[in-house]
This record gives sequence, structure tokens and C-alpha cells, in this order.
Amino acid sequence: MRQIVLDTETTGLSWERGNRVVEIGCVEYLERRPTGRTFHVYLKPDCEFEQGAQEVTGLTLEFLADKPRFEEVVDEFLAFIDGAELIIHNAAFDIGFLDHELRRLGPQYGCIADRCRIEDTLLLARQRFPGQRNSLDALCKRLGVDNSHRQLHGALLDAQLLADVYIALTSGQEEIGFAIDTGAEEVEAVAYRVDVRAPRPRVRAEAEELAAHHARLEKLRKKAGGACVWDRYLAPEAEAEPGAALALA
Repeated sequence: MRQIVLDTETTGLSWERGNRVVEIGCVEYLERRPTGRTFHVYLKPDCEFEQGAQEVTGLTLEFLADKPRFEEVVDEFLAFIDGAELIIHNAAFDIGFLDHELRRLGPQYGCIADRCRIEDTLLLARQRFPGQRNSLDALCKRLGVDNSHRQLHGALLDAQLLADVYIALTSGQEEIGFAIDTGAEEVEAVAYRVDVRAPRPRVRAEAEELAAHHARLEKLRKKAGGACVWDRYLAPEAEAEPGAALALA
């Protein structure tokens, strides 16, 4: 599972009013682990900042004057995100701006949703914490993510913070044994040969075992504020009647 945590900074709040993207920050995760790969670029917008936007980001037209335009980095950017699941806070905002930038370059680029699945952490947070403030700063405080070094909005910094927030938001799924132990030593893989012609072993789940399994998943769904990771990979046989034979992977 390849995920890209993404954030943008812009000259204003609405691309419909001619505002442009001035910064893109991306952090790559593989199987919920950071790979160390990032994509980060400042962009020359060829337009003015809206009032208040510069105070939020600290960016100026003078600083951006010698930076590349979006069309100069678009191929590198799309290659970095292609095929990944994008993790974005308030995804409609960032995707709206990025799709606008792509449309400016022509229909051959399509839109972001053509290339990636999109997960909106704002929607996840609203499901888990209904009626509460769910800004990035509020979530950092609530979930114990240190954002004391965040004095201004910055795309790469915010993507890194959001990655920690996302892992914390979905951490209930670790209770079934998927927790990440960053201190664990790497285990050497052992190669073995399998006779694919041999019959696959079958086991039968009893009613009591199925009930305990589903009760455990329901607890995880409540803690995660929706579906859990197990639901994405749950084989249809797992919903079988008691006593049904289940194939072992």
C-alpha cells in the first residue's frame, strides 16, 4: 500500500478567483512506514497574493520570482504521486487547485482522481470527533503530535505533521497485530518452495469463533471512526455461515 501525504500552499482561498499554487509538499509512505522520499517545490504563481495569504505562509513574490512555474515540474510531480493513495486534509481544497493547474496545461493531463485514490483526513476526523474543531493544529494537540515548530503554514512541514496525524487517527487498527515497531530488527526472509498442485488446506470456523471475530472488528471500526484496514482485505468467505470451510492464504 503506497500512500502520499500531500499539502499545498496557494495565493488565496479560491482558484475560481485566479489564485494559484505556490508550494507543493509530499511525503511517501509504504505499508504505513515513511520511506524517506519526499517531493517539495516552490512555484512562481504569476499573480498577486490575496490579502492575508502571505501572512499565513510567509512567502513573498520576491522569494518566488526565480522559482519554476507549475508546467516546469508537472511531469515530475505526477510521476511521484501516480498510482498512490493521497492523504490530504480538506482534500477538496488542494485537489481543486491542482486540477485547475492541470486544466491550464491542457486535457492530456486529466485530473488527480484519474491517477490516485484520495483519502480526506478532515472527513475521517469529523467522523471520529464530531462537533469538535478538526483543523490540523487541533488534531495535533488532540492526538499528541508535536507541532511546536509550526509557526507558519508550509506544504512539506504540514504534510509531515499530517502523516503523523493520519497514523494516529487510524491507529486503532494496530490492535489486531499490525502495529509498527520501528525498533524491531529486520527479519531475514526465508525462501521455501510450494507445490501449487497440492490441495489447499481448509479450516472450518465455528459459530462462536465467527461471533468473536465480528465483535472484534466492530470494536476496531468504532475506534477508527469507520471501516478498519481488515475490511479492505476481508475475503468473502469470512462472512460465511458457521461451519463454512475457509481457505488459508
